[in-house]
Amino acid sequence: MYGDQDVDYMRVILFSFPSLARILLLSVFLLNVFFVSGQDKEGSYQTLNNHLYSNANSQFDLIDAWKSLRGRKIQKRADSSDVKSGKVRVSPLPTVGYTLQTGFAALLSANIAFYLSEHDHEKISSILTSVTYSEYNQIIFPIQASIWTKGNDYNVIVDWRFLEYPSKTFGLGGRSNINDGYTINFDYFKFHQSILKRVYPDLYAGLGYYFDHFTNVRQVDPPENVVTEFERYGLTKTVTASGLAFRLLYDSRYNQITPENGLYANIVYRPNFTALGSDNSWQSLLLELRKYVTLPARSKNVLALWSYNWLTIGQGKPPYLLLPSTGWDDFYNTGRGYIQGRYRGRNLIYLETEYRFNLTTNGLFGGVVFANAQSFPRQIPTRTYLVLPGWGTGLRIRLNKFSRANLCIDYGWGLEGSRGFFVNLGEVF
Repeated sequence: MYGDQDVDYMRVILFSFPSLARILLLSVFLLNVFFVSGQDKEGSYQTLNNHLYSNANSQFDLIDAWKSLRGRKIQKRADSSDVKSGKVRVSPLPTVGYTLQTGFAALLSANIAFYLSEHDHEKISSILTSVTYSEYNQIIFPIQASIWTKGNDYNVIVDWRFLEYPSKTFGLGGRSNINDGYTINFDYFKFHQSILKRVYPDLYAGLGYYFDHFTNVRQVDPPENVVTEFERYGLTKTVTASGLAFRLLYDSRYNQITPENGLYANIVYRPNFTALGSDNSWQSLLLELRKYVTLPARSKNVLALWSYNWLTIGQGKPPYLLLPSTGWDDFYNTGRGYIQGRYRGRNLIYLETEYRFNLTTNGLFGGVVFANAQSFPRQIPTRTYLVLPGWGTGLRIRLNKFSRANLCIDYGWGLEGSRGFFVNLGEVF
């Protein structure tokens, strides 16, 4: 435990600026990056496309490994002959896994990759879905898609999911105690969809509608004779948030499934209105940046950088279950080293770096090392922020050498003895 007088060098006070100043600084930074970043113009996509796929059959993936184990000859696969043929590449994965938030789980997941046109600079579209049942009686069913139309003129983004989800909560703020965790349960319906139009090479603007609905919300095993922070903040059996999403996106990555180059920057402003069915009015702002650098320059190794900033703006009060929280980004990936929901507050400032490298020359196995830092307000309300670090390493297994989809198995550590496995289909970011 950390007393008020303790000097904790791992939890550094990071920000004391007013929220608006932080938002403006981050917004200016991201908008500046849009136009000074990468010279990844459309004309370069053809060269990159040829480079990635001309050597694909010299690489090895799980399909080739399975054929090899059965004693079959590894032959050139037909889907390499024309990567723009409209062929759909499916990477299915039935497996048993383990993570901190699910325990042992059985899941069937699939990554579906395809192109909608023959254009040389076309970006790859993808659909990610899975069905999971865990030892904690959790049911998880997401459908997430990023569809690029002909000539990359439009980007259609979908995030639909259903969760029946007993899970842990630890209270509010960056100084919550890991020993104070208890189980909450809820059913969650999420329907987020956006359509973005290209307004400049690799730059998109658009509008979406976000709807979140929680039912059967309840505390399962709260501490006895204590009013929990969830109750003090506002515990109700049902929660509804409904609002518009104004989005600005810059994406110069060629392959969004396993990025190896380019820049991704994303701004989402979400105002929720009672007129649209929301329980109350509140606003959030997401500022996100990802950058990928080949390091060393002529190698296949990649240094990936990620900044994810999830902010509550204005005087509104988001529902407890929609406050910024560890591992509750759209892909459940922030804060490797900590259980989902470990920290929760009005704002989250997040940074992560990951170094990716091949373990085998044929590309079947790769590895990563990573470090991250999440920062939440010390308490609610407060203007002082605490840095909460995580770190770890992981294995990559190439599921499909043409879409470059990987199975990602990571082990991470955090403060207070926090540690565990984290599994993804497709790179973490």
